[in-house]
Amino acid sequence: MKATRSMVLVSSDQDSLDRGALDVFNALQQQIAAFGLDEEISLSMISEVSKKPQNPLVLVYPDAVIYGSVTPEDIPHIVEEHLYKGRVVEEKQISPYDLTGRIAWLSARKGTLPAENRIVLKNVGVIDPESIDEYIINEGYEALGTVLKEMTPAETIAVIKNSSLRGRGGAGFPTGLKWQFVAATKSEKKYVICNADESEPGTFKDRLVLEGDPHAIIEAMMIAAYAVGADEGFVYIRGEYGLAISRMAKAIEQARNYGLLGENIFGTDFSFDMHIHAGAGAYICGEETALIESIEGNRGEPRSRPPYPTTAGLWQKPTVVNNVETLANIPAIIRNGAEWYKSIGTPSSPGTKVYTILGNVNVTGLIEVPMGITLREVISIYAKGMKNGATFKVAQTGGSSGSIIPASLQDTPMDFDSFSKAGVSLGSGALLIGDENVCVVDLAKVLLNFFRFESCGKCNPCRIGNQRAYGTLVNISEGVGTLKDLDDLLMLSQQLYDLSNCGLGQTAGSPLFDILAHFRAEVEAHVKLKVCPTGVCPMSGRQVYQIF
Repeated sequence: MKATRSMVLVSSDQDSLDRGALDVFNALQQQIAAFGLDEEISLSMISEVSKKPQNPLVLVYPDAVIYGSVTPEDIPHIVEEHLYKGRVVEEKQISPYDLTGRIAWLSARKGTLPAENRIVLKNVGVIDPESIDEYIINEGYEALGTVLKEMTPAETIAVIKNSSLRGRGGAGFPTGLKWQFVAATKSEKKYVICNADESEPGTFKDRLVLEGDPHAIIEAMMIAAYAVGADEGFVYIRGEYGLAISRMAKAIEQARNYGLLGENIFGTDFSFDMHIHAGAGAYICGEETALIESIEGNRGEPRSRPPYPTTAGLWQKPTVVNNVETLANIPAIIRNGAEWYKSIGTPSSPGTKVYTILGNVNVTGLIEVPMGITLREVISIYAKGMKNGATFKVAQTGGSSGSIIPASLQDTPMDFDSFSKAGVSLGSGALLIGDENVCVVDLAKVLLNFFRFESCGKCNPCRIGNQRAYGTLVNISEGVGTLKDLDDLLMLSQQLYDLSNCGLGQTAGSPLFDILAHFRAEVEAHVKLKVCPTGVCPMSGRQVYQIF
C-alpha cells in the first residue's frame, strides 16, 4: 500500500455544513481523483476548527496551510496549484490564529504561551487512527527503529531516566527507574503491560489516545520491552471502551502484517508480540496488582507488596506496568532526546500533562499543557472562565482518588512536587471545577459513596472505613452530626491511608482530610448551626444513617 504524502481536512461544524462544506468535500474528492492523486492524498472532515464565521475551511497537512472561506468553485485551483504543483494559493490563505486551537500542529502556535504543547496528543484528531501508513508518515515507528538499530537496552533506559519522565497515572513514579528495576531482575520471561483501565470518574484522556493514536502505544510498549528484555505485552483496556478496543485490535493486526510485531523485528534479534485484555468494570483493577490478577483470570484484588510487579508481576515474572499517557511520551523522547523533554514543564516534573476539564466552567473538554500550569490559567484561558460569571470555589483533581483543592491554591503550579508540598495531589488529570454553589460536604459524601461501592473488600480498613466515613458524612449533611464526628473523620482519613492494602483505600480518606483542612468552617456550619451554607444538603434533622 502506498503511503499518503498529504492530508486534507474540511471543517464540518454546523456553520460549515450550512455554508456548503459537503459540496466542498465532494469537489475536493472529484478534483483529487481527476489529477490522479487518490493514493497520495487522504481526505476527511473535522469539526470545531474555526473561531470566526469564515467557513468552510480547508486545511492541508503537513504544510500547516489553512484556506477559507472556500467554495466548490475554488477547489480546482487549490488542487492544481497546491496539491498537484506544490504552490500555496496565498489569496485564499488565512491566519492560523483564527482557529480554535484543536489543530495542534500549526506552525504559528509554536512558542506561544500559554498554549497547548501537544506531545501525547500530537496525532490525535490529525491522522486516521485506523491507518498505519498515516502513523508511519508522521514519524511513526522511527523511535523504535532508532533504539533497535542504534541503542542498547541500557542506553534506552538511560534516555528515559535522564528525561525525568514520571508516571502519568497518578503516582508520579520515575518511569526510567521502574524500567531499570525490571531490566536488572534476571528472568527468562518478562512482560510489559499498558494500564488502560481508566475508571476514574471524569477522566477520559487515555481513551482519546487509544482511539486516536493506537500505534503510539504499540511503539512505546515495544521500546519498553526492548529496554527491559521482555517479549510479550498486554493492553488492559476498560471494558466499556468499545471503540478503543477495536482500534487497538486493528492496530495490532496492522503492525503484525507489516512485520512490526512478531519475530526478528527490523531484522534484529528482538521479538515481541502483544494482546488485548478487556476489563469487566471493576474500578479496583486500575491498581496495577489487581490488574495483573485480572489478566491471570483471578478476582481483581490487589496483592500485598512487596514483592512489587517489577520483580514478581504477571505470573510472578518481572513486569513493567505503565499508564497510557506515560507510554505515549516515550516515542517523542527517543526521537528528540532527554534534554528536549526537560525543556518543557518544570525541572522536577518535565513534559506535558493531559487534563480533562469538567464542571461549572464555560468550556469543558481535553487539553495538553506543560506541567506547572496553574488552575487559574486553566480556568481563565482554556475553560473560558466560570459559567454565568460565578466565583471559583473548589477543584477536585485526579478523579475520585485526587484532592479537593480550595481557591487559595489556584496559583500553585500543577506539578507533582508543588502539589505535594501544598498537601494535595495531582492525580490522573481530571479537573472538576466547582463554583460557590458546591457544598464540600455533599462533594465528599459523593466520593466516599463511590469508594464504599468500589472497594474490593479484601482489607478491613478500606471495607469498613469507607462505609463508616460515608455514614458520618450523611449524618452531617442531614444536620445530626456532632463535633466528635469531625475528629472521627480525621482519624478515619489517617487510618485509611496508613492501614489500607492498596491505593484505593489509601486515597479514599483524602476528601475527608481536605474538607476539614480547607473548608472546616463550612463543615462546622452543618454541625453547629444545622445549616448548609449552599443550600444543597437536606438538613432534615433526623438520623438517617446508622453507623455500626
